[in-house]
Amino acid sequence: MGRTLLESLALFFAPFALFALYLVVRLRYPLAVEHWSRSRVATLTLVGLAAVLAGFVLLQVTAPRGRGRYVPAHVENGVLVPGKIE
Repeated sequence: MGRTLLESLALFFAPFALFALYLVVRLRYPLAVEHWSRSRVATLTLVGLAAVLAGFVLLQVTAPRGRGRYVPAHVENGVLVPGKIE
């Protein structure tokens, strides 16, 4: 859960960080209010949300599923054998 949340946050904030880096490269002060107009912030927000959505889709497409059969934990000869996928 934590990893998914951190990856989603990283994907969302990546466009903002790239825009700030762009401003630094162009020798502009990235914290100046005039660079962060309402339309730019809205565009960066939509790009960030699209990146998060693309990340979720990519995760669903590439997730390993249906590879084997789950064998639950059980006791063999008095020893607990943990569950596993065969």
